[in-house]
Amino acid sequence: MKRFIRNFMTAAICTIASSAMVKAADKFFVYVSPDPIGVNAFLQMGKIGIEAAAKKYGADVQTYESTTAVARRENVEAALNEGASLIVVLGFEFNDIITELAPTAPNVNFLIVDQCLADLPENVHCAVFREYEASYLTGVAAGMMTKTNKIGVVGALDIPFLHRYTDAYRDGAKSINSNIEVEIRWVGGDNPFGDPVRAKEQALAMNAAGADIIFTATAGGDFGVFEGAQEQNFKVLSVDVNRCVNAPGFVIDNTLKGVDAALLNSVDAIMNGAKSSVSSVGLKEGGMSVMALNKEELSTSQCLVAHEPEVIAKLRDVAAQIISGSLELSDPMFTQ
Repeated sequence: MKRFIRNFMTAAICTIASSAMVKAADKFFVYVSPDPIGVNAFLQMGKIGIEAAAKKYGADVQTYESTTAVARRENVEAALNEGASLIVVLGFEFNDIITELAPTAPNVNFLIVDQCLADLPENVHCAVFREYEASYLTGVAAGMMTKTNKIGVVGALDIPFLHRYTDAYRDGAKSINSNIEVEIRWVGGDNPFGDPVRAKEQALAMNAAGADIIFTATAGGDFGVFEGAQEQNFKVLSVDVNRCVNAPGFVIDNTLKGVDAALLNSVDAIMNGAKSSVSSVGLKEGGMSVMALNKEELSTSQCLVAHEPEVIAKLRDVAAQIISGSLELSDPMFTQ
């Protein structure tokens, strides 16, 4: 009888523990980065966003940083094996991985930030941005401020997605002056999103050819471009967050990307039961912007555009046209 009672109590305790584990797993969020986070502001915002979402919903949260393509897949598989209920990934690098793994885990939600799949399973969601709207504005600023009529842009990798930065920048500049020459160069190599040495080399080459303003969309490589600007006295524009503070006197403005806010909005939809949800945000929704549009923080931003009232006025006017729809921009990602 005592053995029966002991066995019954043990089984009951195990059942309770198992239920508690299932309940915890129901709110276990995992963020998988495509590369080491380091100084990459884009990847940092993903971590901030998932932690904010976890706090809001009382979930456990972990971040798995990837170092290689193999590690990306292993990290997603590890998240599944450890009982994640929501797996958030950033970037195109995960498209094939999620396409293959999501159907094998129908009770797990997957959120891809900055990319989307052509055919979404019910448990896959996307948060995407209209980056080209803000990039167009940086081109307008460069077109107004160049003194040589030669400007440049260095991107991390020549893929359709990053043409939302390079091509939109070119188009914005040429809307000011069709005779402006815009050179586009790519970092490439084994670590295109985290190679400040190669990014700097590309920027210096463009500057040597006459470009006095260079837009850098190289993630961790941006710091190499800043270093080159300080050495050779050219001006730059950057992406994702306010980088004017990293090279005061050399950064005109930045595209601003609300990765953390967009991620949290998508998690809200998922937690409310949405299936195959897609969120697309740009200037109108506040998902994309430039510092010149931020009336509250511009004066303390350390951005050079803060001292250019004509440029500020023009950027705000063009942004208003984009928001209203009177200025329609094509998406460079699909016009290659």
